[in-house]
Amino acid sequence: MSDAKPVGIVLVSHSAEVAASVARLAKDLAGGDTDVPVAPAGGTEGGGLGTSAELIAAAAASVDRGAGVAVLTDLGSSVLTVKALLAEGDELPDGTRLVDAPFVEGAVAAVVTAATGADVAAVEAAAAEAYTYRKV
Repeated sequence: MSDAKPVGIVLVSHSAEVAASVARLAKDLAGGDTDVPVAPAGGTEGGGLGTSAELIAAAAASVDRGAGVAVLTDLGSSVLTVKALLAEGDELPDGTRLVDAPFVEGAVAAVVTAATGADVAAVEAAAAEAYTYRKV
């Protein structure tokens, strides 16, 4: 990776375990020792299933290096919560983008692309392109 600041990645799921597992998988598939900051934001503050604006905002702040933050979500309220945070305007770091991508494949593509030193637009495009991955 170059000396450029890396794009941060936040993975939002209704389950803390799912978010953490996908984060680990994406980092491992990107080489394991990548400098890309990846943070899971899963579940609620109390450890239950759901979505937490506070956990999402904290995760985004933790991965922000000044190059933008790509946020990938699983479904339903996770999408709505991120959209609400973006609409508020001051809850997420500047350059934060909600990425329309499949959760697992998009996360892997985002982390692998960010590890090359790509900018947030390229990371978003790579994650979104994961919709085209065919399995048969």
